[in-house]
Amino acid sequence: MQRQEFLQQLWLDYIHRHPDIGALRLWPLDSIPEYFVILTLNHRQFSIENLMPTLGHFGYRRVERYAMADRGLLISLMAPPDHGAWLILCELQLGTLTRDPRHYLETLIAQAPASHFRGQDRLCHGRPWPMPDRESYRKLQTAHPMAAWLAVTGPRLHHTGFDCERLGSDLPHLDQQMQQAGYIGHPDRHHGVFPISPLLNYRYYPSSPQRLIFSGGDEHRESLGGIALVQKCLPSHQERAAELLLPLHTRCEIA
Repeated sequence: MQRQEFLQQLWLDYIHRHPDIGALRLWPLDSIPEYFVILTLNHRQFSIENLMPTLGHFGYRRVERYAMADRGLLISLMAPPDHGAWLILCELQLGTLTRDPRHYLETLIAQAPASHFRGQDRLCHGRPWPMPDRESYRKLQTAHPMAAWLAVTGPRLHHTGFDCERLGSDLPHLDQQMQQAGYIGHPDRHHGVFPISPLLNYRYYPSSPQRLIFSGGDEHRESLGGIALVQKCLPSHQERAAELLLPLHTRCEIA
C-alpha cells in the first residue's frame, strides 16, 4: 500500500460513516484537508509506536509530541513528505482510566482477531472487536468520552480539518455557509478532542448523529465525529496551520 491509497481509504471510511459531510459541496471536491485527527490507544499494535513503521513507510515523520495529562492523551504530530494532509495521532492512555472501565475496554480489545493487527490498513477497517452493550458504553462515556468512542468505532479517523486560507476563503464566510447547510460550529477551543492553540481561529462542526446498534439490540443515535475549519490569526506565519494547532505549553520531549 502507498500513501495516497492509505489516505484515500481513511477518507472513504470517514465519509462512509459521515455521509452528510461527504455530501458537502462548499469547496472543490479535490481540496486537500489540512490534517486528519486519528484516535487510537496504547494497546498492542494500535499504539503510536507500533504504528510508526507503517506511517514511516508512507513518508510521514514525527515532528512534535504533546502530552495532555488532564485528558489522558499523548499526541504525535506527523508531517507529510509534500504539501498533503498532516496526521495528528491521539493515543488514549488506558492507565488513566479507573479499574472497571479499563478492564471492560481491555476485554473488548482482547476479542479482536490477530489478523486485524498485521495489515498496513488497520486504521481503515473500523472496530475489530464486538460492539459493547449500551450500559457499558454509557459507563465508558462517564469515565472518558474517548474510551467510549473507541469502544464503538475502533481506532480510526475521528475528524478532518480544512485550512480556510488554502480553500481560498476565510472562516467567517465558510462558517456562514456551514450554518446555511445546517451545521452549528463550536468556537470553544477546549470543546473537542484536544485544546486548540490561540494562534488559530477555529470552528468544529459535529456530524449528524448516526444510529448505533449495541450488543443486545439497543439502538441509539450518537455524533461520532465531525469536521473542523481553521484559519491562522497571523497570515505572516510561515508554518502550516496544522503545525500551529496544538498549544505550545503541551509540547513535550519523551525519553
